Amino acid sequence: MLIFSDIFPTFDGMKMKGARRKPETVKVGNITVRVYRREKNLNGKTYAVFEVADYSTGRRVMHSISDHSKAIEKAQTIARQLSTGEATAAGMRNGDAASFGRAVELLAPTGAPLEIAASVYAKCFEILGGDRMIEAANFFQKHRPDLLTRKAVAEVVAELVAAKEARGKSPRYIGDLSARLTRFAKAFAVDIGTVTTADVQRWLDGLKVAPQTAKNFRTVIHTLFEFAEARGYIVKDGNPVQGVETIKAKGGAIEIYTPAEIAALLEAAPADFRPVLALGAFAGLRSAEAERIEWKDINLAANRITVAADKAKTASRRIVPILPNLAAWLRPYAGHSGRVWKGSPDDLRTARAGAVEKAKTAWKDNAARHSFISYRLAEVQDVPKVALEAGNSPGVIFKHYRELVEPEAAKAWFAVAPEAPANVIPMAKGVANA
Repeated sequence: MLIFSDIFPTFDGMKMKGARRKPETVKVGNITVRVYRREKNLNGKTYAVFEVADYSTGRRVMHSISDHSKAIEKAQTIARQLSTGEATAAGMRNGDAASFGRAVELLAPTGAPLEIAASVYAKCFEILGGDRMIEAANFFQKHRPDLLTRKAVAEVVAELVAAKEARGKSPRYIGDLSARLTRFAKAFAVDIGTVTTADVQRWLDGLKVAPQTAKNFRTVIHTLFEFAEARGYIVKDGNPVQGVETIKAKGGAIEIYTPAEIAALLEAAPADFRPVLALGAFAGLRSAEAERIEWKDINLAANRITVAADKAKTASRRIVPILPNLAAWLRPYAGHSGRVWKGSPDDLRTARAGAVEKAKTAWKDNAARHSFISYRLAEVQDVPKVALEAGNSPGVIFKHYRELVEPEAAKAWFAVAPEAPANVIPMAKGVANA
């Protein structure tokens, strides 16, 4: 490397003429290298010398060059080296030099100096406890709050209920969904994207309800947040219910009616409610299925009921036989059309309460269907056959309904019929004949 002091070891006897001129600048990228013009007197003669400032080694070194064009060329070389990192890399071993050069190249689009990039990396490493910057960046991108549409919990509940209604869900399902989620929305008058797993867990823990009821609440709240996630109201994979404790609810003992109890309930039931009750007790239809079934699905001539997939809880079509005593309860309604139950879920509860009060018999949840399965199994002693009729698995039938009643009781159950056809009041209001 040629330095001015190598050519002129001493300045004794030299004279500097005039004030220092403003230096020329050579720029490559963000790097600027200065070229100074000096006039020096030696042995009575004046010489022009160009000094190039070089900081590539970390300290200033002045290169003295007598030719102006070569001085500018030298400045350009230094600027390029500093711009690409070649100057520092030149003093490294081959592997280190290649790594340094590649690092500078990768950072070029960001405009960040290598030193700053290294500082940020070190801080991220400290915060994350390791080299997990890419994971953190992906997580941040997925959970950016500025990309979400802000919606209050109550607004999302209303949207969900409207969507389920548009998809033809049953009034019974819509009513239950709306009631549970409205209660949840009242407790969370906030943006749905701010509700956390801990929030939901505390709310469920605070419910003074049976385990099965709490489990049902957990299910519909999970549905709510699934709906919100699909519409961009909460972050992707951010359903807070996923982390909520699973609620285990053991089913209570299977409750059934005696033949005398079901006879009293049927006689006391309002005319429009009686066939719904009979379909549960003597065909094993679930309450929701009995509410959806239509008279066209009941073929008295062929003695069979077709429970279509869209009306069955299991979404599987099944055929249920019409046994003689059920036929006797349904025959007065022959020729009716539309749904068997034309009222709302609230109307159904009112009708049921009236029958219970008049019959002086307690209402037992799902007992009409449970009774049919229990008595039918005792009568035919054929688990697969009963499972097919009831729309259940043989395993469930065998586990929960075997040996609940004796065959003699089954005969009495399926002998329950109206005393005379005149005792059944046909539905006249709002019913069109087929």
